[in-house]
Amino acid sequence: MTSTFRKILIIFIFTIFFSNLAKAQTTGRFIKASIGFGSSTSNYEEENPEIIDGSGFFAQGEYIIGVTKWFSVRPYAGVIFTSTSKDAVKNPQGYKVETNAFFLGTKVRLCAPIPWIAPFIETGIGASIGSFETYTNYVNEKKSGVVPHIPISIGLALGPKNNIEIGATFYGNLSGEQAFGAFTAGYTFPLNW
Repeated sequence: MTSTFRKILIIFIFTIFFSNLAKAQTTGRFIKASIGFGSSTSNYEEENPEIIDGSGFFAQGEYIIGVTKWFSVRPYAGVIFTSTSKDAVKNPQGYKVETNAFFLGTKVRLCAPIPWIAPFIETGIGASIGSFETYTNYVNEKKSGVVPHIPISIGLALGPKNNIEIGATFYGNLSGEQAFGAFTAGYTFPLNW
């Protein structure tokens, strides 16, 4: 048995036997508030290798329904405001990728039941309502209204109660020539003190 395989086997056995003692996310109802650095980017395609991006502000709130220690349902709502740099050095062609939108939807989270540092992944479905502008050498699109999206998030729940979070979230628009996301920090408040 190789040394690497032995280490993986020991970690796996430790996780299985002690995961019932861990509290990565508890059952119940919670509210989570997140804030972060927002970014919007043009979609990459082989005929359009340029990736232009905008940056700005991101905020999101979630109502958490903790089903088990490792699974929860999370309706969410938030806002994102991004703009492209007008700097002639960073953006010599004057291209633009901007997002000003309110978004909402529902996602589910799978969270490793590990105390203090619990990695998680989330996905779901939602919609963005607002203005989406993408101007590059290959794309000239300004869209306003409702655009469906699929959120994908990864991150870490930190602390003794795992109520502090850091992560990255991505919202892939199902129509349109751009996507948006953020690097976030959040805090979870229990509703049943």
